[in-house]
Amino acid sequence: MADAFKLLINADTATHAARHLKRVWSGFDDTAFLAVALPGLDGLEFKARALRLADALKATLPDDLDRAFGLIESALAAPLPLDDKGEPVGIGASLSPQGLAGWVVWSLGEFVSRRSLEDPARALACLHALTQRFTAEFAIRRLLHERPQACWPTLQRWAQDPSAHVRRLASEGSRPRLPWGLRLQALVQDPSPTEPLLRALQDDSSAYVRRSVANHLNDIAKDHPERVTAWVREHLPSADARRQALLRHASRTLIKQGHVPTLQAWGLSPGLQGQATLALSTDAVRVGESVGLRVNLHSHGPQAQALEVDYAVVPDGGRGGKTFKGWRLSLAPAEVAVREKQHPMREVSTRRLYPGPHRVDLLVNGAVLASATFTLTP
Repeated sequence: MADAFKLLINADTATHAARHLKRVWSGFDDTAFLAVALPGLDGLEFKARALRLADALKATLPDDLDRAFGLIESALAAPLPLDDKGEPVGIGASLSPQGLAGWVVWSLGEFVSRRSLEDPARALACLHALTQRFTAEFAIRRLLHERPQACWPTLQRWAQDPSAHVRRLASEGSRPRLPWGLRLQALVQDPSPTEPLLRALQDDSSAYVRRSVANHLNDIAKDHPERVTAWVREHLPSADARRQALLRHASRTLIKQGHVPTLQAWGLSPGLQGQATLALSTDAVRVGESVGLRVNLHSHGPQAQALEVDYAVVPDGGRGGKTFKGWRLSLAPAEVAVREKQHPMREVSTRRLYPGPHRVDLLVNGAVLASATFTLTP
């Protein structure tokens, strides 16, 4: 899967970009562009491929910033449509005959980012267009790091933008710890500048936007758990189902950690009053196969217990461990509940697998109550 992921940017992507830039500017040197973009491209990993295409743009687009950004904007396809839940449709389609969209936009955004400090307002206008064809969440971070005061008024306007893509960028681009993105250390230390954006967006009509707000709050929880607990306490009362789902997703790290104030905000108690057991379907699993989990929960408490049951898969040595969602249930007094699940041991683009011994920990309201082991083989 990791190898397949990097192929999302390939020689066809570069050729496609050159074709559409030539379409909007007859003077574009597509031969020179490909001479920079293509040599050794197949040997590069995904992010390096995106940066290589940005190098080719730098070598061939005009030095005049406004003209260069204008050519990029003219070469774009129409904004990506949204489904009835506000989710983008066709975000991975990068070879549209209409123009540039999809993964190539990462490279376009990188080019804009490199020159964004020359004219922040013009760069933000270009990112407003780019994010509607893929995302500009990585490209905006240099500006937020170097010129934050030039960004905040624009982000506030974007939180009210008619486009869900743009509203999402206001939240996603300003996440303190965006995966793959430049860490915004000032916001890691003090996330308060983004709180007005999150307040404006947490009840957004688009699930795409609300999910970003939840992930943004989850970022904040890693450094300021008390802020997210206070946010849940403030916004959970009288919340509708959509906001409840957002707040639950925002609380996920703190719940998995057994953070007591957050558990209390959700009406959860630490651990379990009772017994829990975990059994695995096998003691040896090959990469690409699945391991079955069987969980038994026996209540000894006098009242019903609200439980968040998760599990962590941890390689020997702890490197690459990850916690996964399991089940949410209410356990009545003396009740015995059985839950089963198949966990796939497949490589994905964001997580490596490490052959060898693995431990599975069963977490109930954040407390590890049982463990089991298996061996992963190539």
